[in-house]
Amino acid sequence: MPLSIIGAGFGRTGTLSLKHALEQLGYAPCYHMHEVSKKPEHIALWQALTNGEKINWDKLFDTYQAAVDWPVASFWQQLAKNYPQAKIILTIRDVDEWYESIHNTIYYVLSQPVSKDNPIKREQGLMTRQLILENTFHGNLGNKEKAIQIYEQHNEKVRQTIPADRLLVYNVTEGWEPLCHFLDCSMPDKAFPNTNSTADFKNNLKTK
Repeated sequence: MPLSIIGAGFGRTGTLSLKHALEQLGYAPCYHMHEVSKKPEHIALWQALTNGEKINWDKLFDTYQAAVDWPVASFWQQLAKNYPQAKIILTIRDVDEWYESIHNTIYYVLSQPVSKDNPIKREQGLMTRQLILENTFHGNLGNKEKAIQIYEQHNEKVRQTIPADRLLVYNVTEGWEPLCHFLDCSMPDKAFPNTNSTADFKNNLKTK
């Protein structure tokens, strides 16, 4: 089935909370970096894309209705063109909060030696390093000023590229209302998901 929603926001902008929210609204399943860990056969596809090759998007997202977070966010333009009816959600947050979060989580993990004992983790780690550290931040994720500049340039490019009626610029702390208004659906009578804080991220690492 074609994707209905494409997330253009970088990781650590509430993308896992958004994934859970979209699934509660019926856009299930929703693709996220966590899915790559569950589907190791996807790693080679993302590596091909990271290397500039083309793939069959419909095959990758065969059962998915939505897709958010990295690695998806790095290919938002291709996806927006491939799925012209899909709506685009750009998740954002305060730049200083975002940098502190990504520095203490994703940057910390990607700065560690790649696994030698687990070939699947090794391949995913190499792909993710190339995609995020090299291709996205050009080796500058450890530099706050430059990393924030890249983050803001990315967000501005999405705003300037996607028509306003197709785009939601969204901070997940806003909750259900703007999201449901954008998707023209009823608001659930339960709290908006709030997950994958820095503490959650680190605790999850300990269990793997």
